[in-house]
Amino acid sequence: MGITFQVALRSTCDRARVGAIIVKDRRILTTGYNGAPAGLPHCDEIGHLMIGGHCVRTLHAEQNAIIQAAYHGVSVADSTIYVTHQPCLTCAKMIINAGIKRVVYAGHYPDENAVAFLTAAGVVLEHHARPAALRDEDNEAL
Repeated sequence: MGITFQVALRSTCDRARVGAIIVKDRRILTTGYNGAPAGLPHCDEIGHLMIGGHCVRTLHAEQNAIIQAAYHGVSVADSTIYVTHQPCLTCAKMIINAGIKRVVYAGHYPDENAVAFLTAAGVVLEHHARPAALRDEDNEAL
């Protein structure tokens, strides 16, 4: 999980610094963090685009990790995704359709539907405690 929190430091949306790593056979396939689509300005540069209490300017870390795999022609079937936070419903559906079989996460996210979808699809969910020693560049706990 430690590497996942290091990836989260690259996030360009300070509302939630989230990181994701997709692993198969003990090898890192892709990484992702939350941020704006390639070539567009980031929240850290121009501010948040808020709709319904959520910043919609950014892609989620899980989405970026899955997109990177597709972009580079890497199969994530039967892999594990490590995420600093529990996936939301949209990310859960992407995880299911990508063929990822296990989700390991640290922080909780209040989305019971995401958990229900993942469980119904046979995806294994594992909650691990957040490493206390990891901090961002401003010495804030991740």
